[in-house]
Amino acid sequence: MDPAADNGTAVVTGASSGIGAEYARRLAGGGGRDVVLVARRADRLGALARELRERHGRRVETLTADLSDPGDLARVTERVAAEDVAMLVNSAGINGYGPFAGADPELLAKVVAVNVTALTALTRAAVPGMLARGRGSVVNVASLLAFAGSLPPDPLPYRAVYAGTKGYAVTFTRTLAAELDGTPLVVQVLCPGLTATEFHLTPGDEPVPGAEELVHEEGGMPAADVVSASLAALRGGEVVCVPALEDPAAVTRLVGAETALRSPAGGRLAGRYRHGGTTAG
Repeated sequence: MDPAADNGTAVVTGASSGIGAEYARRLAGGGGRDVVLVARRADRLGALARELRERHGRRVETLTADLSDPGDLARVTERVAAEDVAMLVNSAGINGYGPFAGADPELLAKVVAVNVTALTALTRAAVPGMLARGRGSVVNVASLLAFAGSLPPDPLPYRAVYAGTKGYAVTFTRTLAAELDGTPLVVQVLCPGLTATEFHLTPGDEPVPGAEELVHEEGGMPAADVVSASLAALRGGEVVCVPALEDPAAVTRLVGAETALRSPAGGRLAGRYRHGGTTAG
């Protein structure tokens, strides 16, 4: 079965532009799904809903919501838990880029709320019903910046909190996929690199204004290609999808490195910590 072409409803967050909007187009088109579009910009959602209804004849709902707001998140969570939902795409995300010491604490809290809390709550709302119905798929959109922790800024952005939230998305999804192994559910974390969207045009405190989708000056991979990779990876059962990665063995090597790090768990204290150290206090 193709997880992206099921007759159940797909809920797509962050659907007003970029990767989220492209998922909505593809799932309503080639996927033949009804869709629920979730984002902050009602005008953008309305325009996309009209496009999908006219072009594909699908049932399209819109939910205008700021996922950092607990009340809005509760409304979306309730919809995701409904019996018709067979796919969830957690594409909503904000970046909060900037030096950590100078960043607005309220903005950083919002980054965590959208990128971590909402993603977790919506996945939790979706999975029990999917298990009970014996079908379903969840895609969590992360970023290659999840793997860039030791790299300094410039040309990469100042991103401590953003990268941390995307690291959470990667670990959460991989661990959940292992937990659900042997069930009918398919879980994926999508890790695109720089993508040609409007994502870098605002830190996320406010959405990009205007009715037309924009593209930041840095360019990047077209959102359509990112989504093509994700949907192909869903069909192939790949838990970690990196759209530009030619050698999938890189993911296997990551697992090997993690195994090596965990291998001494509970063992003796490493010699390099037993000799020559100092005691704080």
